[in-house]
Amino acid sequence: MTITLADIRAAAAAIRDTVVDTPCVRSRTLSEITGVDLVLKLENLQFTGSFKDRGALVKLLALSEAERRRGVVAMSAGNHAQAVAYHAQRLGIPALIVMPRYTPDIKTEHTRRFGAQVILHGEILAEAAELARRLAAERGLTLVHPYDDPQVIAGQGTIALEMLEAWPDLDVLVIPVGGGGLIAGNAIAARALKPDIEIIGVETRRFPSMQQALQGKPAECGTATLADGIAVKTPGKLTLPVIRELVSTIQLVDETDIERAVLLLIEVEKLVAEGAGAVGLAAVLAKRASLAGRKVGLIISGGNIDLPVLSSIIQRGLVRSGRLVRIRVDMRDVPGTLARVAACIGDSGANIVELAHQRTFSALPLQLVGVEFVLQTRGLEHVREIMRSLQQAGYRAQQLDAED
Repeated sequence: MTITLADIRAAAAAIRDTVVDTPCVRSRTLSEITGVDLVLKLENLQFTGSFKDRGALVKLLALSEAERRRGVVAMSAGNHAQAVAYHAQRLGIPALIVMPRYTPDIKTEHTRRFGAQVILHGEILAEAAELARRLAAERGLTLVHPYDDPQVIAGQGTIALEMLEAWPDLDVLVIPVGGGGLIAGNAIAARALKPDIEIIGVETRRFPSMQQALQGKPAECGTATLADGIAVKTPGKLTLPVIRELVSTIQLVDETDIERAVLLLIEVEKLVAEGAGAVGLAAVLAKRASLAGRKVGLIISGGNIDLPVLSSIIQRGLVRSGRLVRIRVDMRDVPGTLARVAACIGDSGANIVELAHQRTFSALPLQLVGVEFVLQTRGLEHVREIMRSLQQAGYRAQQLDAED
């Protein structure tokens, strides 16, 4: 089935009074950091926290009365599940959601809160999908596929309509890629409205299934990624030919790139993005030279991230930037020495977060003790100042790497 701009406009009309026309804003600071004129489409501000509200609602509105009475089933790593559950509840449609066993807790709990029955099954989305299809056949339920469905694809494409209405001078769209529904719908809309616009897809290097499919290779993927929302091993049959025709390239990003992008969105824009929602910025940071001076639209596709994961990202980011550092100071094991070392650190303007003596598991002479300090600092240059102060005071100090 061919999806057209008319289909996407009809989808936009159908959901206009329900789904949020999310802010589409230029980031002055991120533009300065990257050298790219960046515009952010904030789909993390949808009611269920992601762009999936759009396609799910379009599909549900297209059901017949008989299909609504029987109910729907969906498989999802989280965001599609929440969207289907929420809009099914609003429309009075029974919903059953099959989710991979290790889906983040925030996504499973929100899905249950919206009234859906949740079954946790399988390690990956493909295993959850197998069960969902079997249940659809056994119970007469309508399958609401997360990406390989014409109505879903058309619904996702409504984002590009809003972006180009707000910023008609966009040169490039950078879009996350999982199964391909988001990028396919938006590529159709954007290229119909502005034929010379460039579309760039982004996958995590651990799940490059769409890139591999375009290259005619079998899918070879990892087992886990921070960008769990695009951890898809089986690209869509409907989306693949659209992407082959309309998307210029699929770029892969590493896990550290994604972490950095999540942290940067928090620090700079005060935006919480999940891993999949931040991959566009990760791609721009990695390939900024090729995009320099161009106006680039990023879809921040979702913000449903577990707080422990977010906390770890923040802490690891502080370590990478030198704002949280671990040092070891060897000192005489006599009263008053620790106080003098702590005073030296304090005089340097650092805050001691924690410390640990090490007497037993040490190769130091008995008269010496190694003390490890975790310090809050202003950054890498400040760390160097602290180390100089300790050394000038006669102490042997060493900065410890994260893995030490």
